[in-house]
Amino acid sequence: MLASPACFAFIFLLCQLTGPAASGVLKKLVGALGGSVTFPLNLSVDPIDSIIWVFNTTTLVTIQPKLADKKAVIIVTQHRNKERVNFPHEGYSLRLSKLKKNDSGVYRVEIHSSTLQDPLTQEYELRVYEHLSKPKVIIGLQNNKNGTCVTNLTCSMEQGGEDVTYSWKSLGQATNESHSGSILPISWRQEKRDMTFICMARNPISSNSSNPIFAWKLCEGAAGGLATSVILKLLLSLILLCFIALVLIILIIRRERRKEFIEEKKGLNLHPETLNYSPAFEETSEYDTISYFNSTIPEENAVNTLYSTVKIPPRQVEESHSLPTLPDTPRQFTHENVI
Repeated sequence: MLASPACFAFIFLLCQLTGPAASGVLKKLVGALGGSVTFPLNLSVDPIDSIIWVFNTTTLVTIQPKLADKKAVIIVTQHRNKERVNFPHEGYSLRLSKLKKNDSGVYRVEIHSSTLQDPLTQEYELRVYEHLSKPKVIIGLQNNKNGTCVTNLTCSMEQGGEDVTYSWKSLGQATNESHSGSILPISWRQEKRDMTFICMARNPISSNSSNPIFAWKLCEGAAGGLATSVILKLLLSLILLCFIALVLIILIIRRERRKEFIEEKKGLNLHPETLNYSPAFEETSEYDTISYFNSTIPEENAVNTLYSTVKIPPRQVEESHSLPTLPDTPRQFTHENVI
């Protein structure tokens, strides 16, 4: 039976709509901040005229494959990407290094061939993540009721918290327990005071754990540790107060001694030592002129003039420091003639 012309027309149209070109399934890739990632490319067509790598809507690289007598030509469209882009093993798989947060997005490779009516394409989705730091644990309100401690522990990241999952490990029991989620509800009694809780944080490229949280530090009153804690704090406060009081006493004593020393020094400056010196002990010179018995005074002659120096022995001077009066009785004089 021969086919009608309408049937041939339908088959021709179907072949035009379903050409040899095809697109692969979206591939998801992850990379670490500052690290590198490779976009794998498997070629299944031959010959290849050109290969174009595109990021979102921007062309990254254009490649003209090598021929028998000519090397491959690689053109990087943006200068800032020249040191970041390379093709390992002389292939056409793109390797991007020194990853940044803004490198996250959709990448596409287009393979052009003369044997294909439409280019063959492959898409990739890249997500760039930071390495996780140590997660932080926040202790919620604590309630001590009938010797049972009830509280919540919340785990979080201060930075780089994109696509992070949290889980908890409870250690110290006969069988270790795990809990999913960032919040861990806690209810424990005296027999479980040795338990330890650890938060685990993960993202697609790294993981990290928190510092351990000890159950006996939570709701200390539930394990009878509240009184001990209060006593310890009081003792520490008392020791601190005694130390401060001792320091103040030492400072006051030193200040008083310094003050007394300064006053004594001022007193010495106001009353300096004086030598016990009295004019009574100094040598007193008295002069006496001896006249001639002649009633007439001759004309003064330097040759005939006689001078006498009298030395008086020292005596105690009265308190009023007045000159001593001469007694009526004659006194012996020592004469020294000066010519």
